[in-house]
Amino acid sequence: MTILLDGKKLSAEIKLEIAAEVKQLIAAGKKVPHLAAVLVGNNGASETYVASKAKNCEEVGFMSSLIRLDEGISETALLGKIDELNSNADIDGFIVQLPLPKHIVVQKIMEAIDPKKDVDGFHPVNAGRLLQNLPCYIPATPYGIMIMLERYKIETAGKHCVIIGRSNIVGMPMSVLMSRNGYPGNCTVTLCHSKTNNLAEVVRSADIVIAALGSPKFVTVDMVKDGAVVIDVGITRIESKDTKSGFKICGDVDFENVAPKCSYISPVPGGVGLMTIVGLLKNTLNAASR
Repeated sequence: MTILLDGKKLSAEIKLEIAAEVKQLIAAGKKVPHLAAVLVGNNGASETYVASKAKNCEEVGFMSSLIRLDEGISETALLGKIDELNSNADIDGFIVQLPLPKHIVVQKIMEAIDPKKDVDGFHPVNAGRLLQNLPCYIPATPYGIMIMLERYKIETAGKHCVIIGRSNIVGMPMSVLMSRNGYPGNCTVTLCHSKTNNLAEVVRSADIVIAALGSPKFVTVDMVKDGAVVIDVGITRIESKDTKSGFKICGDVDFENVAPKCSYISPVPGGVGLMTIVGLLKNTLNAASR
């Protein structure tokens, strides 16, 4: 029997827990957690993501701010805005929504964020602390996946975890988290990418598959062994005649055909994406608590 890793249901439960913690903070005379987002330009997908974050902040009792900046803003001016947010004691954490315009060096922007306010977990200081298993802000998507594995009580110790995709946002941090000594963790991890030989064979050996490469339906039924746990991180818009918008969201896994072989599988949409928001909210709560 296949069990659905229901991100919608789980994220709703955890947001209620976060809201209760916010009420406790307020009752103790402490400040309301405050998350800010910097949006450069008017990318449609970015607009949607930022609006979703603001809505979720409202649901759990956080304050939220949106700093809108023109697409033509200079790198120097954007760095100045980040410095202002670093110095603003009322803001506990903030994110700079990606992608940024081509004339801005993303890494320079990420490194300018105060690591103590880096609730996206992208700053090299947080990445380094994660590698050494020290307290840090875990990138929101890996954090959400770890919460999902824990809440569904999925056994990880001694399992072979295959991660497809080596981005700094998902694949690399997931490889560290799944291999570290703790729960979830204690896996033997294989990190696959575009240069991996016999990739299908490697994935087929996995007890846990985490697909995070951004290629619709890349993981097919012949690549997954019976009883595997499959976590689908991919979110890609593809054309569809069945929707009013003319497109639908598709994951990296051929869900319809792969699901019957799995012990657990996350859907797209309704899976990891919603847990990513939870990861961001929990990082912001931790920032405010500190």
